[in-house]
Amino acid sequence: MSLSSTPVPAEPAAAALAEPTRKVTARWVTGLVLVNVGINAAFFGPINVFIGQQAISIDAPSKEAILSLVTACGAAVSLVANPLFGALSDRTTSRLGRRSPWVLAGAILAAAALLAMSGAAAVALMVLFWCLVQLGANAAYAAITAAVPDRVPIPQRGGVGGLAAMGQTLGILTGAVFGAVVSGNFMVGYWLCAAALLLSVLPYLFHRNDPVLAPGVLPPFRPGTFLRGFYVSPRRYPDFGWAWLTRFLVNVGNQMTIVYLLFFLRDIIRHDDPAAGVLILTGIYALMVMVTAVLAGPWSDRVGRRKPFVIGSSATIAMAGAIMAFFPVWPGALAGAAVLGIGFGAYLAVDFALLTQVLPQAADRGKDMGVINVANSLPQVVAPGLAFLSVQFLGGYATLFMTAAVIGLLGAVFVVKIKGVA
Repeated sequence: MSLSSTPVPAEPAAAALAEPTRKVTARWVTGLVLVNVGINAAFFGPINVFIGQQAISIDAPSKEAILSLVTACGAAVSLVANPLFGALSDRTTSRLGRRSPWVLAGAILAAAALLAMSGAAAVALMVLFWCLVQLGANAAYAAITAAVPDRVPIPQRGGVGGLAAMGQTLGILTGAVFGAVVSGNFMVGYWLCAAALLLSVLPYLFHRNDPVLAPGVLPPFRPGTFLRGFYVSPRRYPDFGWAWLTRFLVNVGNQMTIVYLLFFLRDIIRHDDPAAGVLILTGIYALMVMVTAVLAGPWSDRVGRRKPFVIGSSATIAMAGAIMAFFPVWPGALAGAAVLGIGFGAYLAVDFALLTQVLPQAADRGKDMGVINVANSLPQVVAPGLAFLSVQFLGGYATLFMTAAVIGLLGAVFVVKIKGVA
């Protein structure tokens, strides 16, 4: 059975590599958004709720260390998986296109690993299965991210980036809803995340717009070439380097703010139902992200500027950390979630569009977007470690949130170094 409702003709090789000029359809964008929903539900349902609950069930006194270990190991896998699968998708000559096979295969692997994760009764098994979740989900994420510069023209990218950010946020919210609905039964939560991921990729696969790359157009994948290409010289491509650094810093600040949210509500605020509290805060955050993402992305398209939006949104994200540090009470958490959502929504939409405009070359879009996505993944390694040190040794949650604010603010400062995008 074909994965498309209509046959996909083999387009000339140039179509797969050309700069897109034709606007994408609403149906294609809907498929893109839904894939983002599923992938982020698979990521953040476990990260924000289920891994923490599973850690408590295995060894409650060591819950912070277990959560940090599992998430950091999974993020370490994603550091390699994202650019690796991006590079492989660049050279894929399947009749289904370059990106679609990896979306499908990655979703299947990640869903199977989530099911296995639900039965893990030891920390080592948690680490193993979470690494497999990251491997599969990053294969799908690398492919779907590269599809945007493949198919979306530059004047439309802010709007599409805003809708993709909305999809990411709906995925995070979906994971939080699962966490509240299952009432501590993390096994069922993992199953729900797996089902959501598999269902989310179907609309994109059935209505994809993924030109076929003819064999021999690009050189075959070679590990040595890939490893050398993993490093994109900031001297030759300074805008790419600064864009990568700013995204890394902002994501470290954001991830530090949310990584121990369940424990913050449980141990500091003393919330009666921490999982429900995570849902409430995530709902507020999600609403603000979706509003600002769908407004800021098209707005940046209309004015033809990206950097002012990125600078302002990065500073707003930093403000959220300061609110959480100085007001560690339930109203402070509500305000922090709202401010974080306002800043991160605009940031996700506009910074994504900016990043697609500083890619070095069309032939390596998947690999280069994978390298950019390392700036999303590496903070999942760095942030849990910094959060653990802050909470256990450097003064607690106030130190954690202020450190997050300072790091995020640095991201705003370095955006001014980008010269090729207004």
